[in-house]
Amino acid sequence: MASPEPEQYFAERPHARPNRRELRFLYRGELLTFVVDTGVFASRALDPGTALLIENLALRPSDRVLDLGCGWGAVGVAAARSVPQGSVLLTDVNRRAARLAQENLRRNDARNASVRVGRGFEPAGDERFNVIATNPPYRAGRALVLELLAAAPAHLSAGGRLVLVGKGSQGIRFYQSWLADHWAESVQVLGRGSGYRVLEATVAGPPPPEGLLAEGVKNRRSLGRRSRGAGSAVGAGAQRNRSEGAHRSTG
Repeated sequence: MASPEPEQYFAERPHARPNRRELRFLYRGELLTFVVDTGVFASRALDPGTALLIENLALRPSDRVLDLGCGWGAVGVAAARSVPQGSVLLTDVNRRAARLAQENLRRNDARNASVRVGRGFEPAGDERFNVIATNPPYRAGRALVLELLAAAPAHLSAGGRLVLVGKGSQGIRFYQSWLADHWAESVQVLGRGSGYRVLEATVAGPPPPEGLLAEGVKNRRSLGRRSRGAGSAVGAGAQRNRSEGAHRSTG
């Protein structure tokens, strides 16, 4: 039977028959519990890319965080535990994912977080964040990923950071270079593992003009799971992996 996960990127209301299950993982010594379901990305377990993203997501206690494309909420819940004086917004176009994320916030007593449904940055309106974290919808194609990357600066506060994860087969090195060439003051590699790398792109000052989005769309047109289950640990190596970063785009 084919995996239903690609449907996540396109369907507001997935057609896959629900098949809910529970999973757990450790985050900084705390056991977090989640409900997952079919029709949502990583419906069987925490995927290795998202696990690496969580491990390397260094947050300040007062940060405002956007979990863009939250799925069932692994990143958003972990972020909420790390920003007790801040807040987290989780967004997803997939209504089933959004319901799961809301339930998982309640399960983990993440009272400083909320969920909204919508495409891309639409649910965030004109809000700005210190950190935008995402495992982009690579299977939806390069055009959509570039659209999201180009729109990110308009939703970052001065000095804000976009943190994303991807692997070589998903073109993560291309996106690393694209960010450095288009708007990022710096791009660092925060961590590597299982073929994935976590990038941190920082915006220096005010967001670039809105014309950047149009430029990103123009440029994109010219360009032609080690699973973690119950008891797995996430979050131990963030500081260690930070030493791998470098100013601007690094290999």
